[in-house]
Amino acid sequence: MSDNWIVGNLQSSFNTWNGKLAEIWTLITTTPESFRGGTIWSTIVNINEALKAVGYGLLVLFFAMSIFQSAVSFRDFQRPEVVFRHFIRFLLAKVAVGSAMEIMTAIFSVCGGIVQTVMGSIGGMAAASVTLPTEIVDAIEGVGFLASIPLWLVSLLGSLFITVMSFILILTVYGRFFRLYFYTALAPLPLSSFAGEGTSFAGKAFLKSCIGVCMEGAIIVLACLIFSAFMSSGAPVVDTSLSAVTMSWQYIGETIFNMLVLVGLVKGAERIAKEMFGL
Repeated sequence: MSDNWIVGNLQSSFNTWNGKLAEIWTLITTTPESFRGGTIWSTIVNINEALKAVGYGLLVLFFAMSIFQSAVSFRDFQRPEVVFRHFIRFLLAKVAVGSAMEIMTAIFSVCGGIVQTVMGSIGGMAAASVTLPTEIVDAIEGVGFLASIPLWLVSLLGSLFITVMSFILILTVYGRFFRLYFYTALAPLPLSSFAGEGTSFAGKAFLKSCIGVCMEGAIIVLACLIFSAFMSSGAPVVDTSLSAVTMSWQYIGETIFNMLVLVGLVKGAERIAKEMFGL
């Protein structure tokens, strides 16, 4: 790294960005079971098991509500197929509550396979790394003290924007990861709603929402692919005919724009996944 303070400041912010991208790549490839050594997952499993008792209680409640609603029409309720349908619904809901953990891990496995397939076509995040071009480094190091004052402002503002976007990016991905834990821990409660015909919409909405959160991983990977294509296409272009200040400002501005594209796509991954899959 250069001894120049301006160059070092910019490169440090770029290193922060590159580090967060690498951390995102690691998070996307990590399963909830193995995250942080599995300590969090063990707690989630315990909560899930504890809530099964509550889920069974809600199961009986929703089933009773469904029976009472059907009993309003005695003619329909006297038909054997109606009673049989309610009985089968109750059994299936009981199995769903008892196997809530297995259902969630199965969803994680299927969606994780899709994410791994998408990631296999990319190869890695090496092409998405951001560095300060040699032309800009040489131009900044050749600037005198007074002329470098505007460059200090450019580097401070650029570094601030890049660092803030780096943390927004990683916080968004961490937020998705912890939402998976929330869904898993509370799964027995919404799954119990399948016991009643009038309450089953809650269970369907829960499963759709959970699938949407899982598929956000594929959207984030595709967003990284778009950013990688931006960076590997030769943009931003360094115009050496400009002054050091203008050249640096132009390069940092275009780089920040490219980063904003990635941050915007990652922040909108939840909405994109729901719209794309009709969830």
